[in-house]
Amino acid sequence: MGYSPNGRSPIWVRVTVFATVATLLLAACGDDTTDDTATISVVATTTILGDIARNVVGDNGTVEVLMPIGADPHDYQASSRQIASLQTADLVIINGLNLEEGLDDVLDSLDGDGANILEITSVIDTIPFGDADADCNMDPEPPEGTCDPHVWLDPGLMADAARAIAAELRRLDQRVDWGSGAEHYASELLAADAKIRSILEAIPSGNHKMVTSHLAFGYFAARYGFEVIGVVIPGGSTLAEPSSGDLAALVDKIKAENVPAIFADITESSDLAEAVAAEVGSEIAVIDLYTGSLGEEGSGADTLIGMLVTNAERIAKALS
Repeated sequence: MGYSPNGRSPIWVRVTVFATVATLLLAACGDDTTDDTATISVVATTTILGDIARNVVGDNGTVEVLMPIGADPHDYQASSRQIASLQTADLVIINGLNLEEGLDDVLDSLDGDGANILEITSVIDTIPFGDADADCNMDPEPPEGTCDPHVWLDPGLMADAARAIAAELRRLDQRVDWGSGAEHYASELLAADAKIRSILEAIPSGNHKMVTSHLAFGYFAARYGFEVIGVVIPGGSTLAEPSSGDLAALVDKIKAENVPAIFADITESSDLAEAVAAEVGSEIAVIDLYTGSLGEEGSGADTLIGMLVTNAERIAKALS
């Protein structure tokens, strides 16, 4: 190595040591920065689940929503870029119970690859469609089409969904208090529930009967004491097609029950509902409700809470 007359190491040694130490320090700083700023990446399928996830995640992660405002969740197809986002996300939040029919193949592939997928309808209480004979909470794989996926129309269940999302995030990253965001949002949902009950009190007791575009309002009916007496499109999907006999029977039912309104889904055409209303022949309104998607910004339904309250106001006005 050689001798230095002043007792110090040769200059090239000191430069080498300094460079090595600097490199180690920079690497250590780089690691610390990565740890401190690391965020959870979440992808949610529907605008509704995306809103819930954002309220739980807050500034502690990113939330991407697959479906745009106004998309029908029953037939939405993901783009290649969105599929890539699903593959790299820390957590994928889906509704389940066959709501995202158009994404079935993609979600099956993700599940096979070991992705972290949280299916909301598997972690909260669900109900069967109409008179379907199914135990939706005990059967891990209920027969297709027997259990109702439209859980977001019950704010109490969505409070449970927020807590379930927080629990899954806690499993992935324990550095963040995910529960506080979930509990704050749950309290807002329950406050909205009380407001909705107050709004619906304006409806006379004999008018709690609904005709809807498809079987989407089972949870709303169960929570607030309504009865869905008929649907324009049979079943719980917007993809079915009613027969002329189905529509004729619905017209007769509306006349017999003296129902003043048909509630259509804003994500689909109201042509069939308008045709049924015309066949009824009496004064009957066709009212658009936000069912499968949030509304545009400024619509009053651009959050889940806003959507639920807006729907309640429209239902109360139509049935009062």
